[in-house]
Amino acid sequence: MSNDQSGTEGRSRRHTAGALDVRNIIGALLVIYGVILLLVHFISGSDTATSGPTHEQANLWTGAALLVAGILFFVWTRVRPIVVDEAEQQRLEEEKRELGTPGSTSD
Repeated sequence: MSNDQSGTEGRSRRHTAGALDVRNIIGALLVIYGVILLLVHFISGSDTATSGPTHEQANLWTGAALLVAGILFFVWTRVRPIVVDEAEQQRLEEEKRELGTPGSTSD
């Protein structure tokens, strides 16, 4: 009967960081800023203050670069997710309580 206990009791529970992974937040911000710059490039007409060969394409190239960088952050999150081991996390929280470190929750 003891051999049948190899279910969830023998293994620790693990999950990914999910939407709160900092790479998702950074990627979302980069994509938003990239889209805004691309929209500004395509919607705005030529302004005399910013006209010139350098300024006309700045929003286009910067927006495209930010969009690509944001997408790469999302791909990175999917390819190499951060895995949280719940048993290790509980052990660390118990050590914090025993040592009385700041930020520990006392019952």
